[in-house]
Amino acid sequence: MTSEKIISAFHPSSLGLAFYRGLQKLNPFLLWRSPVIFITEICAILTTFDAFIGQDTIDPFHLHIAVWLWITVIFANTAESLAEIRSESWTSALRHARSEILASRYDSEGNLNVVNYKELKKGDLILIRMGETIPADGEIISGSATIDESAVTGETQLMLRKALTNTNNVTAGTKVISDEIVVRVTADSGEGFIDRMIKQVENLKRKKTLNEIALTILLSSLTVIFLVMVVSNQLFARYYDVDLNLTMQIAFLTCLIPTTVASLLNAVGIAGINRLMKKNVVAMSGQSVEIAGNIDILLLDKTGTVTFGEREAVGMTPAFDVSEEEFMNACYLSSFLDETKEGKSILSYIKQRAPFVCVRPKTHFEFIPFSMMNRISGVDLEEQKYRKGAVDAVEQFLEKKIPSDLLRTVNEIAEQGDTPLLVADQIHVLGVIRLRDKIKPGLSAWFQEFKKLGIKTVMVTGDNPLTAAAIAKEIGADDFLASATPEDKLHYIRQGQLEGNIIAMTGDGLNDIPALTQADLSVAMNNGAEAAKEAANMIDLDSNPVKLFEIIQIGKQLLMTRGALTAFSVANDLSKYFIIIPAVLYVSIPEFKIFNFLNLSSPRNAVLSAVIFNALSLVALIPLALKGVKLVPHQAKWILNKHLLIYGFGGLILPVIGIKLIDMILLH
Repeated sequence: MTSEKIISAFHPSSLGLAFYRGLQKLNPFLLWRSPVIFITEICAILTTFDAFIGQDTIDPFHLHIAVWLWITVIFANTAESLAEIRSESWTSALRHARSEILASRYDSEGNLNVVNYKELKKGDLILIRMGETIPADGEIISGSATIDESAVTGETQLMLRKALTNTNNVTAGTKVISDEIVVRVTADSGEGFIDRMIKQVENLKRKKTLNEIALTILLSSLTVIFLVMVVSNQLFARYYDVDLNLTMQIAFLTCLIPTTVASLLNAVGIAGINRLMKKNVVAMSGQSVEIAGNIDILLLDKTGTVTFGEREAVGMTPAFDVSEEEFMNACYLSSFLDETKEGKSILSYIKQRAPFVCVRPKTHFEFIPFSMMNRISGVDLEEQKYRKGAVDAVEQFLEKKIPSDLLRTVNEIAEQGDTPLLVADQIHVLGVIRLRDKIKPGLSAWFQEFKKLGIKTVMVTGDNPLTAAAIAKEIGADDFLASATPEDKLHYIRQGQLEGNIIAMTGDGLNDIPALTQADLSVAMNNGAEAAKEAANMIDLDSNPVKLFEIIQIGKQLLMTRGALTAFSVANDLSKYFIIIPAVLYVSIPEFKIFNFLNLSSPRNAVLSAVIFNALSLVALIPLALKGVKLVPHQAKWILNKHLLIYGFGGLILPVIGIKLIDMILLH
């Protein structure tokens, strides 16, 4: 792979570096945070001392035990290092995409000048030809091109980007494969997509999650239990005059303690964050990834998440006794100074259909801007007042109810998922403007996938209940929260949490901040407000709500992987206990021979075979820890039970096969 690509965790260079770092992690002052591996290292030190100093001559058995214990510890550290290197490789690939790139920039006279990408500023126009790397984030204003985004996303699929469409955005570090495009720069140097992503990743501080802490306590407890068992066996052996030397006892202990899952626990957590990073999602903590796997209810803010958040005027209906020209004129007067996207779309609609009414008033006027408090805007002339806004806001302005015929029109618009906007003068309602916000493609299919995972989806919007119900039905949401204020969202989340649900919230605006802060998992869209991103514990750098399904899948995959490894490790330890005990004791206590069902050749070979199997099984499970178990959309409980059965049964059977095979090899 080239240096621009993200190096695989199993690339020879990654494996070599991970092995070197695994040696560095042998420092006991670093390793004590993983109690099981720390104890294994102490055992390795003791057996090494016993092999070289505790005996008159070097005993091959003692030496073999020491070597295989060191292999176990080193590979445990290597697994964690592999996951860490994956993160660093990702960051390195992103940084490489911001290397010394040249740009062809248009000057004020339209001439092209070649400059360094660091000189580009927001608003600059640049020409990018076939084969060139895009030097800055921007939007295509002319042309279309096939873009290779693998340097940023790690995906090899080519993307078509085109001016004047929803796919006109391009990212620095990606490459133009065909044609040429003119791009308007949308971010100053150091503030682009890649720059922000590098900062997010580099500032990420991974802490152990609550489940990891609980699992560490469980593993430590099991270690103590097996330690007590080994000491008891020693007392039992002395009572029957059976000689168990230090190395034999240590080897026996390390065979039984749950080294497998303890070795791979950190790697599983880091790998989960890495998989999110590959999807262009930055997790602020490992705990947020874990929570994603336990989500019961998912709240999605409509505007900017479910829809594009750019409502456009698509129709105008005058009242029964109002002419179309009079209504259009009122729409123009209430909107000619409106700088919102809705206001501009209304003007554009009028100019296409009735340009003759677009005449600014000659008399003195005062524009009334839209606000979330009054939900209305318009203009005051000397003798006339024009307003446009939500139904209840206009009714409050007029201090009376709207006519029944207009109310039917309003309800019809809302039932179809569009937004009705009333226009009125100071006396009566003049008509209704129909606004439409496009739903992002592919959402309906993904909402069905959420249902398969047992997750309830709730669309949250400030729209009226009729509009909310229509859009929720179209995308397949289970429920909706209409006319929602920040307080309503916060109350809904708190109530759900009191009922024992784990709730995720996604949003992009300032009004989403309280809900994002309260939710167990909060995902902010990267194109949203900075304050919203600061309140969230995940940021979707692509601002794509479909990514939520992948986030939850990765969270569930992390939990399933950890559960599978735990089931395998515990079953593995129990199996080894009942295999080794009879093989160790039957020489001195013949009655135990009947329990040596594998007919292992000798106590030493039995213990050495178990130690070797322990190390080899750890190596074999590293790919599983880094890649995760396969997850298909289904009820999480069913998947968990399936994995517990497969890996639990495998943990019981594999030691029987593996230890017997190794014993046969040692015998010959």
